[in-house]
Amino acid sequence: MSSSTEWSARGKVTAVSNGKVHFAPSNTNYDLHLECSPPYAGPIGELITATVRAKAKKVYTVPSGGGFISPIFGPPRTIQGRALHVQDGLVVIRAGCPIVVELPKDESGVDLEEGPISVGSIVNAVALPGVRFELGNVKIVK
Repeated sequence: MSSSTEWSARGKVTAVSNGKVHFAPSNTNYDLHLECSPPYAGPIGELITATVRAKAKKVYTVPSGGGFISPIFGPPRTIQGRALHVQDGLVVIRAGCPIVVELPKDESGVDLEEGPISVGSIVNAVALPGVRFELGNVKIVK
């Protein structure tokens, strides 16, 4: 069984400033502004793998819709897409790129109107500020 650390996003870091990276996931128009600690010292403008991690304020299961991250430019606030992996307290959502989302601890933070979160279900997460970027171990060669 896979773990949440295996769900990496491919893309390029386009800029670094004030402890944040601007991450452009491959095959998207997104420019995600993500927290990064320790400060990013990796390549700029080169294809890399990274893990994007968020903590959810509220999570919903929804009946239909596609995968997206909102806003397109800036820190992610809403993450929606199909659940790729589910384990205690975490769900990996395919929303332009895989994002590992920590579920709210309080039951009122989870609305399962469309059934429990399971692989393949559509999940909408409202992210708390501070979505994080973690550089992967493997650099992708062009």
